[in-house]
Amino acid sequence: MPATMIFVNLPVKDLDAAKAFWEKVGYSCNPQFSDDRCACLVISDTIHAMLLTEARFKEFTHKAITDTSTSTEALLCLSAGSRDEVDALVGAAVAAGASEPRPAQDHGFMYGRAFEDLDGHTWEIMWMDPAAVQG
Repeated sequence: MPATMIFVNLPVKDLDAAKAFWEKVGYSCNPQFSDDRCACLVISDTIHAMLLTEARFKEFTHKAITDTSTSTEALLCLSAGSRDEVDALVGAAVAAGASEPRPAQDHGFMYGRAFEDLDGHTWEIMWMDPAAVQG
């Protein structure tokens, strides 16, 4: 059975700026599923974010787009292989223009940080000690 894939659809104010931001963080877009109104951000083989211009995003919903400066639509969490990977990814995002909304959370067996991308979407990056999840 093939792995389930996820395509998270996110509205962006400036598609070119969003693509440039994510390239600086270290990701790329799949041109096969991108055009002048959307970009398919490849996070892993099974995780993608569809960056949609607000006009394109509105074609998929009758609801208002969340104002991420005052509301949180979702917390998007990605796992990392180590604490250093958490720090590297969040550091790259901040260097590319993201903001860090809170200090790191260190629970010993679990470590996480977060950043808000250029459009205010909150991304949480976390590492968990594999020994903590073994039965």
